[in-house]
Amino acid sequence: MSGRLVICPTPIGNLEDVTLRVLAALREADVVACEDTRRTRVLLDRYGVSAHLVSYHEHNEPARARELVRRMLDGAVVALVSDAGMPLVSDPGFVLVRDSVAAGLAVEVLPGPSAALAALVASALPADRWRFAGFLPRKRAELERAFAEPETLVAFESPRRVPATLAALAELDPDRPVAVCRELTKIHEEVVRGSAAELAERYAARPPRGEIVLVVGGAPAEHVEPGPAVDAVRRLLDGGAKPRVAASVVADLTGIPANTLYEALTS
Repeated sequence: MSGRLVICPTPIGNLEDVTLRVLAALREADVVACEDTRRTRVLLDRYGVSAHLVSYHEHNEPARARELVRRMLDGAVVALVSDAGMPLVSDPGFVLVRDSVAAGLAVEVLPGPSAALAALVASALPADRWRFAGFLPRKRAELERAFAEPETLVAFESPRRVPATLAALAELDPDRPVAVCRELTKIHEEVVRGSAAELAERYAARPPRGEIVLVVGGAPAEHVEPGPAVDAVRRLLDGGAKPRVAASVVADLTGIPANTLYEALTS
């Protein structure tokens, strides 16, 4: 069998969430590259999987990726896992996938658990258009920009920073809907939904514990920064579109009123 890379999502809390395909891939792999060999060993021992493990984390990623690509070019099958969820999603793995593709190797991605998707669905907020921001920025200006987009926002956050993050959002838009998703799939799983003001008050003196995913409703049109949308209108104009038509098209896509875009364009 020719060498290839298999991306294997692992449970985000409940070990029973691993898929049969992932277990089969881990059993068949010549080497399993994992963020923390000790954590991966717990999963493998649970299901009686014997595998050769090597560490693959942010501190050794470039060198380890080169080593693994060489092994795959020699015919080895490499399985990549992170501590929890889908590799590459706020976890190591990008360098290995990029280098594997550049080397002409096959890359197979197996479906599986994802904290971002689980939180999005549990939030009861719109899921037709959404953004994943990884970990939220610490600088206030960057945080405000993240909250100024029209799509539902899904992001990881440190438990100790949740009060400050919610307070910042409440200052911008106290009525913005938010869900604080805690310890997803684990025994203490909790999803708390409410307005930014309500949740900022709830967590002000008592930050949540455990792993947190925040889901924030998209900004209403009056809170959306028009700059990128105006740039999109200008690109349509450069392509020959009429101003009113271009503004209307971009308004439909962004939720920003067409008049706002047209006025910004002509001001």
